[in-house]
Amino acid sequence: MELKDIVAINGKPGLYEIKAQSKGGIIVESLIDAKRIPITATHNISALNEIAIYTYEEEIPLRIVFKSIFEKENGKEALSHKENGKALTSYFREVLPNFDEERVYTSNIKKIVQWYNLLTSKNFDFASIKEVEEETEEA
Repeated sequence: MELKDIVAINGKPGLYEIKAQSKGGIIVESLIDAKRIPITATHNISALNEIAIYTYEEEIPLRIVFKSIFEKENGKEALSHKENGKALTSYFREVLPNFDEERVYTSNIKKIVQWYNLLTSKNFDFASIKEVEEETEEA
């Protein structure tokens, strides 16, 4: 399982792994209950590899934030996403000290922590995440 194969679907809980291409879209499998569902062009999906978090200087890819949480927690689960807003914001400040507090809402932090914990429960290999995406060179 790689981060580029994991997607969030707007309006549906949890995360999904892309399993196959179909005629009308893609087939995904829920990481929560392993049910497979078809996703068409009418669904709004976000690949976790494409999501970035606002900081005051630049946008930091979500994979780097996940890796920071992984290193902070020594590979264990983070605090619960059901903690109060102050606890979540304080925790996120430890992980990403310069995040833009006007553009990154508590609901975003809650979702990031929830996704991290879900991936951890599925034994996702955060150690394999690279700081910089490899650019494919064209000859």
